Amino acid sequence: MADTLRLIYIDSAVCLRHFSPQPQNVFSRKNPRLEMLMVKAIGILGLSPLCAAQWVDFRFHSRSQFGTSPRRSLHESASSPSITYKLGAAFSAKGRRLNLKEDLFSFNSRNQSTEPFTGRPASGQDAFFVSNVGHGNSIAFGVADGVGGWSDSGIDSADFSHGLCRYMTKNAEGNDGKEELAAQNLLYQGYRAVVADTSISGGGSTACVAVGHPDGLLQVANLGDSGFVQFRLNAVHYWSNPQTHAFNTPYQLSIIPPKILARSRIFGGMPLRDFPRDASITNHEVRHGDVLVFATDGVWDNLNSNELLQIVSRLMAGFQAWQTGEKGTIIGSKIDALTEEGGISTGKENTLQTMLAMAITGEAKAASRNARRDGPFAKQVQKFYPYDDFHGGKIDDICVVVAIAVGTAKTKG
Repeated sequence: MADTLRLIYIDSAVCLRHFSPQPQNVFSRKNPRLEMLMVKAIGILGLSPLCAAQWVDFRFHSRSQFGTSPRRSLHESASSPSITYKLGAAFSAKGRRLNLKEDLFSFNSRNQSTEPFTGRPASGQDAFFVSNVGHGNSIAFGVADGVGGWSDSGIDSADFSHGLCRYMTKNAEGNDGKEELAAQNLLYQGYRAVVADTSISGGGSTACVAVGHPDGLLQVANLGDSGFVQFRLNAVHYWSNPQTHAFNTPYQLSIIPPKILARSRIFGGMPLRDFPRDASITNHEVRHGDVLVFATDGVWDNLNSNELLQIVSRLMAGFQAWQTGEKGTIIGSKIDALTEEGGISTGKENTLQTMLAMAITGEAKAASRNARRDGPFAKQVQKFYPYDDFHGGKIDDICVVVAIAVGTAKTKG
C-alpha cells in the first residue's frame, strides 16, 4: 500500500491526463464534483476512499500557484550585485550539551567555492540548510523543525526535517537560472522529494525558508512556528508570526503512513497535514548592516523579541558593526572584515554572524533550562491552561541561522 500511495503521489500527471480533458488549473477546491470523480477513479487502484481523498488533497494543494519573487529583472540584478549575505549557524539537540567548538557552521555567499551544508548536524529533530542558488549571486537558506508528536506513533520526524533541508539544498544548487527561484517553490520542491523518498516512512516538520537576492530583495516562505526576525540599526524591523491550528499545534508538512490513515478511518480524527501553498509568503527589503535571524521554536519559546534584540545589539555594538553617536545608530566600517573568515578570532566561531548564532543558541539553551524564569512558552501555557502550573523554560532542540547583509560601496553610501 505504501508503495502504491507513493507511486500515485509522484506520477499523478498520468491520472490527470486519463481522468480529465480539462486543463490542470481547473483542479481546485472550487470544483468538488471533479474531486469526487478523482477519488472514485483512484479507488480503482486499490486505495481506500480515505487514502484517495488524502492524495487528491495533496495534488490540489500542490497545483496551486506558488509565490514569485518581486524582483524586476533577473539580468539587471545579477549583473550588478550589491548585497552579500554572510551566514552562520549554530544548533543544539535538547539532550546534548552545547559544544561551542563543533555545533557551528559558517557560509559566505561571496565565495562561490564555499561548500553548502549538506550533512546532518547533531541538532536532534531540528535542521537547517544554506546554499547558493545555482551559479548566480542569490542565496537560499532556512530552518526546519521536525514535529515531536509523531514519536507517539513510533516515527522520528528528524528524518523528515533533515531530508527536507537536504532536498532544498539540492534543488537550490541545481537551479539553472532559466526560471527565478521563489521561496515557496523551493519548499514545494523539497516536500515533493521527501514524499517520493521511500526511506522516509512518515513524520512532519515546520519550515521557514528564504531566498535572498543581491539587489537586497528577500522572499520568505514560513509554515508553522519556526520563524525569523529582521534587525536594522539596533531595532526590530520585522518579526514573523507563527502559524498554528491551536496552542502548541503548528502548521506542518507531513507524510501520513497508510496504517495511521486506516486507524483514523476506524477511530475518527485525522493527523494534521498542511502544504507548501499554506505557507505565509512575505517579501522584504534588506539593507547594508541588517541582521536576519531564522530559528526554530526552541528559540522563540524561550526568548522574547526584546531579549533577542539585546543579544544582537550587544555583539553588533561590541564589535562596532553598529555604532551609536549623536546622529543615531550607523553601520560601522569594520562590518565587512568582521564577517569574513578570521574577522574576530582564530577559533571556529571566527565570524560575527557565527558568533551571533552561537550567542542566540546559548542564551536560548540556558533559558530553556531555567526553572525560575517564565519564557514565552510558559506564559502561553499559563494563559491557555492556568491550572497546569507550568513554569520555567521549554527544553527543546534549537537551531539558528544568522545572515548579516553586507553591501558594496554604492549601497553603503
